[in-house]
Formats: sequence, C-alpha cells, structure tokens
Amino acid sequence: MRILVTGGAGFIGSHVAETFLQAGHEVVIIDNLSTGLEENIPPGAKFVAGDITDRSLVKSLFTEHKFDVINHHAAQMNIRVSVADPVLDARVNILGTIELLRQSIRTGVDKFMFASTGGAVYGEQTSFPADENHAANPISPYGVSKLAGEKYIHYYSREYGLPYCILRYANVYGPRQNPNGEAGVVAIFSSLLASGKPATINGDGRQTRDYVYVGDVVAANLAGLGAKDNLTINVGTGIETDVLTVYEHLRQAAHSDLAPRHGPAKPGEQIRSVIDPRLAREILGWEPGIALPEGLSRTYQSFL
Repeated sequence: MRILVTGGAGFIGSHVAETFLQAGHEVVIIDNLSTGLEENIPPGAKFVAGDITDRSLVKSLFTEHKFDVINHHAAQMNIRVSVADPVLDARVNILGTIELLRQSIRTGVDKFMFASTGGAVYGEQTSFPADENHAANPISPYGVSKLAGEKYIHYYSREYGLPYCILRYANVYGPRQNPNGEAGVVAIFSSLLASGKPATINGDGRQTRDYVYVGDVVAANLAGLGAKDNLTINVGTGIETDVLTVYEHLRQAAHSDLAPRHGPAKPGEQIRSVIDPRLAREILGWEPGIALPEGLSRTYQSFL
C-alpha cells in the first residue's frame, strides 16, 4: 500500500513509518519539522517538508501520490501550548485534519487512520480504566481539538463513506521523544538525568497516567491497517502509574541519587488518567508487550 504518514519525522510517526516500510509498504512523510527531526525519517521514505495546514501543498501531494491509507500523526500535542494558544491548537489539529479528510475524499483514499488521545479526550474520568464508551469531556483545548478531529472523521465517513480507524493513545513514551518540543515527562526526566540535572515535578507528583511504550503503539498501528473499518480503539495498558513512580524508575535506570524538585501544578492537566485496552485485544489482537520498568530503561538509555 501507499501510505501517507503525517508527522512522520516526529516521535511516534517516525517509528510508525519505519515499521510500515519494513512491512513492505510505500511511505510518504509530510512534516513541518516544528518538533520532528529530519534525522528521524527512516531510509526509504519520501519526505515532503511542509505543513498540513498548507492547502495547496496538501492538495498537490494527494494528487501526485494517490494514497491508499492516511496515517495522521501530525499535531500540536502540547497541552500547555494549547492552553496558552488555543487558536494555534485548533488551526493545526482541527483545520489540518479537515484538509486531509477533504483530499482523502477527493482522491479515493481507502482508509483514514487517526492518532487521537485517550487521556485528553475523556477528561477527568468517572470510571477507571476508561473504555471507549466513557463520556468525552476534555478539560484542555488540546483534548477538545482531538475530539473535534474524531467528530469530523465520523462525519466524513457517514457522508462520503470514508473508512477510518481511530486509535486513542494513552501516554506514549520511548526513544526519539523530544524533551523540548513535545509533552512527556519520561523524555524530560530522561534528558535531565542523563545530564546529571534534577527534574522538576509539577504539583505533588501523585497525578497518574497510563504509560504505553512506543513500540507497542506501532504494533497497534500495524494491526489497524488490516482491521475492519470504522473503529475507535484505546491503545494503552490499563495500568495507572503516578509521576513519582516514573521518576523513581528512571532514577534507578540512571543510577542517580538526584531527588526531584516540585513546582506548581499546571492548568489543564488531569489528576488521573488510565484507559481500558480490552477492545484492542478483542478486535485487533493487540496488547502491550513492554512492561514499564523495561520501557523506561530503554528510553533512558536512548538519551545517553
């Protein structure tokens, strides 16, 4: 298949593109390199430097390549940036997604795969772990924009018959995550510990997340390629871990005695977040394979 991976120079997108190539698919990447790195682009992929909000560029790209699948990872994904500049967040995450959908319909794309967010879409949960039927009440502009992307995908599927697969990620971590341009305490802590510097934890550190290793997320994308149409599926572990525990695992991996500092809690961040992966197991035959201590050790080593 010929697959467009948007955001394919970024953390998750580059791993996905690499695996698609290894599986024998033809891969085209579009990325504006705002947080992604050209060095992340796997050999064999065609790279187009540009932004998904550039309508003329996106149109010409779809016309030239006639994609079978769109794998959409390009996003403004920093919750704090979304709070500070919700217009920017909406421009990238909503308008950019709409343009990709429009061109998918125009050129007859067979499947639209969308990297959504399990944590931010559900908001403050009322049940733990949250399954796909949990109420979607995001508490950040980022969560709102990703949910809007999902709703537009549903519309284009209903109105024009575009098949889709929405993957709602938990907190993805692993090698290549940018500690400067992307959200993610694992990358931030790993970078600081590798440099011998103490990390700052926002709030008391008891806030929890569902941490899923990037290699497992890639496997879910590969399974999603051949899955039945029109799915919305959580991709997580179902295990709640607080930030203090994550720091302790990384500190041990670094053989460091540096204690974390504490700063004020940040607006727009959830207290607890954990998602139920049972549907992914039932429908995709997928389940996470890398336990948190092992994944965190691998991640820390990648920063050395």
